[in-house]
Amino acid sequence: MILRQTLSEVRRTLVLAFPIIVGHLSQMLMGITDSVMIGRLGAVPLAASAFAGVLFTVSFITGIGILMSVSVLAARAHGAKQSRECAEYLRHGIWLGLGLAVLGAGLMLVAALRLDLFGQPAEVVVAVEPYLQLIAVSLLPTLLFQVLRQFSEAVGHPWGPMGIMLGGVALNVVLNWILIYGHCGFPALGLAGAGWATLIARCVSAAGLWFWLRRRPEVSAERPGRHGNPRWFAPISRTHLRAMLGIGVPAAGQLLFEAGAFAMAALMMGWIGTVALAAHQIALSCAACVYMVPLGLSIATSVRIGRAVGEGNLTTLRPIGFGSLGTAVVFALGFTLVFAVAGEGIVRGFTHEIDVVVLAARLLVIAALFQVFDGGQAIAAGALRGLADVKVPTVIAFVAYWIVALPTGYFLGVRAASPIGIWLGLAAGLAFAATLLARRFYVKTAPGSL
Repeated sequence: MILRQTLSEVRRTLVLAFPIIVGHLSQMLMGITDSVMIGRLGAVPLAASAFAGVLFTVSFITGIGILMSVSVLAARAHGAKQSRECAEYLRHGIWLGLGLAVLGAGLMLVAALRLDLFGQPAEVVVAVEPYLQLIAVSLLPTLLFQVLRQFSEAVGHPWGPMGIMLGGVALNVVLNWILIYGHCGFPALGLAGAGWATLIARCVSAAGLWFWLRRRPEVSAERPGRHGNPRWFAPISRTHLRAMLGIGVPAAGQLLFEAGAFAMAALMMGWIGTVALAAHQIALSCAACVYMVPLGLSIATSVRIGRAVGEGNLTTLRPIGFGSLGTAVVFALGFTLVFAVAGEGIVRGFTHEIDVVVLAARLLVIAALFQVFDGGQAIAAGALRGLADVKVPTVIAFVAYWIVALPTGYFLGVRAASPIGIWLGLAAGLAFAATLLARRFYVKTAPGSL
C-alpha cells in the first residue's frame, strides 16, 4: 500500500517536474553554449567567463533564494483556493525581484572597478571587465523571469516558461554566433559579444513570459488588477512581505552557502592557475547540467508539498518527498556511469587544449562520485522548503559547505596544488548535507509533527 501510494505520487511529481526540468536544462544550456563558443577563443577568455560567473552567481543565487518564497506561498494559496493571496505573492515578488536585481547589479558593477583584489591571473582580469558589466545588467530580466516562472509553476502551468526558456537558449546561440565571431555584418566582439548575447536573450525571455501570462485565461483570477485583486501599484503589505522574507532569506542563505562554496572553489582553482580554472569551468558546467534534473524535481516537490499543506492533505507528504528522493538517486547513479566512462569525450566538446581536456576529464570522475549526494540534498531541501522549514536547513548548509567542504578542499587542493583535492572537499560537504537534510524531513513529517 505504501509503495503503491509512493509510486503514484512519483508519477504526479514527474508530470509537474518534467517541464520544469526541461526549462532549467535550457537555462543551463545557455551557460554551456557560452562556454563552448567562448572556449573556441582560448583558455584565457574561458577562464575570464568562469571568473565573471563566480561574481554573478553570488547576486543571482541570493535573489533566487529569496524569491523561492513566491512558489511556496503561491502554491499554498492555490491549494487553499485563495486567488487573492496568489495575486498578492506575485505582485510582491515582482517588486522584491526588482529591488534585489538593482542591488545585486550595483554590487557587481562596483566589484568590476577592483577586480585585482580577487587574486586571479592578470590576463583574466584584463579580459573579464566588459563581459562582467553586461551580465551584471542582465540580472534584472533574469530575476523578473524567475518570479514569473515560479508563480506559473506554483499555480500548475509550467509549460509556458519551459517553451520560452528554450526559445531564449536558441536566441542566445544565434546571437553568440553573430556577436562573438562577427557574422551578418557585425564586428567580432569576442567575450563581450557573449555578454551582449546573454543580456538580449534574457530580456526577450522575461518579456515573453510576461505577455504569455497576461494572455492565459486560466490564471486571470490569480493576477493583480483582475477580479478585485489589488493592482500592481497598490501599497506594499508588510504582512505579505514579512511572510516572503521569512521563507526567502533563510532559503537564500542556504543556497548562498552552497553556491558560495562552489564559487570559492573556483577562486581557489584560479590560485592554482589558468588551466585549473578553465578545467573547473568545463567540469562544473557538465555537473551543473546534470544537476538540473534533481533541481527540477526539488522545485516540483516543494510546490506539491506546499499545495498538500494548503489542502490539509498531510498523509501524502512522505510519499511525495521520499518518492522524489529515490527518483533523484536512481537518475544520479545513471550519470555517475556516464561521467566515469565518457568524461574525456564530453570535455573535448568544449576545448581542444590538451592540458585543459586531461584535467577536466579527471574532475568529471569526481563529479560522478558526488552526483548522488548532490541530488539527495537538493530534494531534501526542496521538501523542507515546501513545509516552510528553512532555518535549520540553512545552518546545516553552512556547516556542510563552509566547515566541511571548503577547509577539506583547501588542504587537499590548494595546499597540495591539486585541483582534484578541491573537488573531493566539495563531495564531502554534499554528502554531509544530504544525510542531515533527509533525516530532518523524516523527523518533520512524523505523525503528529505538523
